[in-house]
Amino acid sequence: MAEKDLKAILGKLRYADDAKVIQQITAQMKQVQSRMAGIKHKLVVMSGKGGVGKSMTTVNLALAFARLGHRVGLLDVDLNGPCVPRMLGLHGQSLTITPDGALPPIGPLGVKVASMDFFLDAASPVRWKGPMDLSPVWLGLMEMNVIREFLADVIWGDLDYLFTDLPPGAAADKPPVIAGFIPDLAGAIVVTTPSEVASDVVQKSVTYARDMGIKVLGMVENMSQYRCPSCGVESELFEGNTEALCDALNLPLLGRIPFDRTLARTFDKGEPLLDADYPTIKRYQEIAGRIQSLVEYKKVLAEKL
Repeated sequence: MAEKDLKAILGKLRYADDAKVIQQITAQMKQVQSRMAGIKHKLVVMSGKGGVGKSMTTVNLALAFARLGHRVGLLDVDLNGPCVPRMLGLHGQSLTITPDGALPPIGPLGVKVASMDFFLDAASPVRWKGPMDLSPVWLGLMEMNVIREFLADVIWGDLDYLFTDLPPGAAADKPPVIAGFIPDLAGAIVVTTPSEVASDVVQKSVTYARDMGIKVLGMVENMSQYRCPSCGVESELFEGNTEALCDALNLPLLGRIPFDRTLARTFDKGEPLLDADYPTIKRYQEIAGRIQSLVEYKKVLAEKL
């Protein structure tokens, strides 16, 4: 949002801007742009529906791009349920605070990771203080302010790709709003399962994202099948039709990932499976290759225009 647009909105309010909200938000956004100036490609992973394996997808895509030789960062902006550090074996670590900002810990394959989890004690929730009983808008404003401040404080340095794991959100609009805080966003990757319940919510989230001008690069179908840990045979889990959903939204289906109990257990224990020859890891690598091609193609096309 431009400063003039913010002034126009706040100018319609009856109350004076004694807290200098405009200056604070403008300063935050300028700092975010400065922090992310050295990042070539910024991607968000979203869904709009919880429980579809979005964080697992984000983590494995970040690792897949690192295997391709890229400098990768991973940002977890789920304030109430951050899980990326635990999945990567970084739970209990913290950001290194310096006079210039916060340096993120380094995870497997050299991936830099920033998460609200680094600020919390074990089992401690994020507690919001304010008149939430009087206005449900208050919580949303507090969350957005914290996320902007978080983005402004982290020192990423030079990266080829930054993946942001967006919270599922209670409504389809929340992930796209947060994605709007990231300058020069290359696009969004949408995660769904083949279930009809997930597809309905995901479709709304994609529509809202596009209405906000966010480029949606494609869709990843997670839990497409169940891989037997003993014999490797894959069986159907849901009866939905992700291909039909992609056709309706005019999106490419980037790939399908089975529910893999072996993979899930390793990440749940904070011992991520990094074997590039493992079948499910190969699926993520194939998806990473397609995403890279899309990002590079769109960048070249934009430069020509």
